[in-house]
Amino acid sequence: MATVVDQVKETLVGTESGAGLSAQTRYDFMQNAVKDDEGELYMGEKEFVDAIAPEGEDYIKREQYSLLFSIADRNHNGRISIQDWSVFNNLLAKPDAEYEIAFRLFADPATGQVDFSSFKESYARNKTSSTIPFNWDSDWAKLYLGGKRHRHSMTYPQFAQMLRGLQGERVRQAFLHFDQNDDGYIDPEDFQRIIQETAAHKLSDHLLTNLPTLCNISPGSKISYANVRAFQNVIREMDLVELVIRNAINKSDDGKITRVDFLNEAARITRFTLFTPMEADILFHFASLDQPSGRLGLLDFARVLDASWHHTGADLDNATPGIAGSAEKAVAGSKTFMHDVLVSAHHFGLGAIAGAFGAFMVYPIDLVKTRMQNQRGARVGQMLYKNSWDCATKVVRNEGFRGLYSGVLPQLVGVAPEKAIKLTVNDLVRGKFTDLKTGNIPFRMEMLAGASAGMCQVIFTNPLEIVKIRLQVQGEAMKAAARDGEAIPKRSAMWIVRHLGLLGLYKGASACMLRDAPFSAIYFPTYAHLKRDFFGESPTKKLGVLQLLTAGAIAGMPAAYLTTPADVIKTRLQVEARKGESSYNGIRDAARQIWREEGFKAFFKGGPARILRSSPQFGFTLAGYEVLQGLLPLPGEGAEKEPRGSIEPATGLTEAKSSLPYLRSRNALKIILDLDLGFGRAKAAEAAGKGWLPNLKGAGAAMASVEPRA
Repeated sequence: MATVVDQVKETLVGTESGAGLSAQTRYDFMQNAVKDDEGELYMGEKEFVDAIAPEGEDYIKREQYSLLFSIADRNHNGRISIQDWSVFNNLLAKPDAEYEIAFRLFADPATGQVDFSSFKESYARNKTSSTIPFNWDSDWAKLYLGGKRHRHSMTYPQFAQMLRGLQGERVRQAFLHFDQNDDGYIDPEDFQRIIQETAAHKLSDHLLTNLPTLCNISPGSKISYANVRAFQNVIREMDLVELVIRNAINKSDDGKITRVDFLNEAARITRFTLFTPMEADILFHFASLDQPSGRLGLLDFARVLDASWHHTGADLDNATPGIAGSAEKAVAGSKTFMHDVLVSAHHFGLGAIAGAFGAFMVYPIDLVKTRMQNQRGARVGQMLYKNSWDCATKVVRNEGFRGLYSGVLPQLVGVAPEKAIKLTVNDLVRGKFTDLKTGNIPFRMEMLAGASAGMCQVIFTNPLEIVKIRLQVQGEAMKAAARDGEAIPKRSAMWIVRHLGLLGLYKGASACMLRDAPFSAIYFPTYAHLKRDFFGESPTKKLGVLQLLTAGAIAGMPAAYLTTPADVIKTRLQVEARKGESSYNGIRDAARQIWREEGFKAFFKGGPARILRSSPQFGFTLAGYEVLQGLLPLPGEGAEKEPRGSIEPATGLTEAKSSLPYLRSRNALKIILDLDLGFGRAKAAEAAGKGWLPNLKGAGAAMASVEPRA
């Protein structure tokens, strides 16, 4: 790198550059060059790779970019001057630079053509030792090179065209090599080896890992030659495949398409290239491996189209394909503390709105439930209500319809944060224990998430409950006092809060937690499994409001009824005892007295009303919560992000982010690696001074003397 002193000197006294050297070319050289002992700037192999290899490149090894060093090093002295760099950049600026670079790697500088003998020798030296053998005397090779008695050298256009068809011939010969029975079938593992040796530098990890699964697209356990050719056609036409996919997705309402949509769109935009049914099957097979559904989105296809796609790493930060719920998906995909805070705050707000809505819808049922649970007398004369319906009718008759909503205002004020914290904590814990790839979460972790949510909500629940309960039973207390000739003033919510004080507001908190933790531990896993296992929710199937309401209501039934004993104890502890009524000194004392005075059935007083209240309330709350997530998403939370690529956003149809020299360097390597993946890899026998291609020391000289014929 140029030093600060050098930069200051250049600024003060100026510099002199060669004729025709562009400012950008000189800048790139100065950014990467180092000085020798005499103060002359040059680039060695490492500096050259840093200058031309896209930063973060991974699916083509960085070491293989050194293969291009032998072309840029015109004097073959292991260093590149600023003039060498200028010539190399001028070559990269040509529209056919990729093929010309490959040609110059093998061309004889004297004749300007590729001699078969030296080409074959170079291939033999650079191919990997375990590579599948390739027959250069095949009928295909003879068409380009001539037979043994009539070999001829290849011009630039001939050589480029041969490279264009070389990969297909390598695949054909490799198939014949493994087809020992001559029945047109090979094992899946053999197919995987063929593709890994011939096209690993062009394909994603997702494809390379799952190649053996190609046998599953048709009956049987082997792969036919038709399968192999169809697969090769798909990867060869990746750019066209992506164009069809993007056009079809843009026309889709939900950003997802089926196999039929793909083929219909292909018929609309292509005139000569028609995709066969098998090619479409192969495309959708590999795109849907992590998302087994008939409808696929751009992220699903990116696993096939984007060679830089990885199963792990940055992609998983953006993609949570197995998770259907948007809340869980946002938390599971979170990668920073601040993002967790923003997601939690957003869901807290939505939960508050949904909780208030659900509470208001079922408040009359809650009032009836509370009065039934507070009815302590075992004898008929002491019983105000025979059942829940009798209670409701007497409330309306004695207190009017508004009596059914006694205490609703503090309930709405308090239930908003209560339900919000419950929903937020459940989403947060579930998201942290959810597998990003499959969307699965262990059942014990589901229960832990629910129980955690139930325990956290007690902070808001207990003060809310004690105020609400005292307001709800106030009407019957006033009526009972009137019968005895006493007058009890009607109390407001604020009076009750001031009267109880901070500690009083948390009276019965342990009983409240005993109710809420098991309730949520039962409710949330049941709700999640009903949505997924009964109604079939998935990332590609969005449930309607009625389905969400039904799932929430059904899940609330067992959760509400099984926790009724804890709710009865909590109610008794929080209601102010009237004259002649028993008072309790804690959970155990309350449980003993209720059992002794009223029997086991008393623990389930108000159970039906509790089901009628809790079941629809949570149905309305959860349905409202999920609908609100769709209507008011966190900015950027629901959008599918562009598939990641190292040097461009997608495979070919979106404008690349890197400069053309970067892209052409990479594309030239792709063409050379079509010969064999061993090209450009360091070998122990290649000592310093011999270069990457021992038999092509003079290849770099072709930069100065060879001018290919178009």
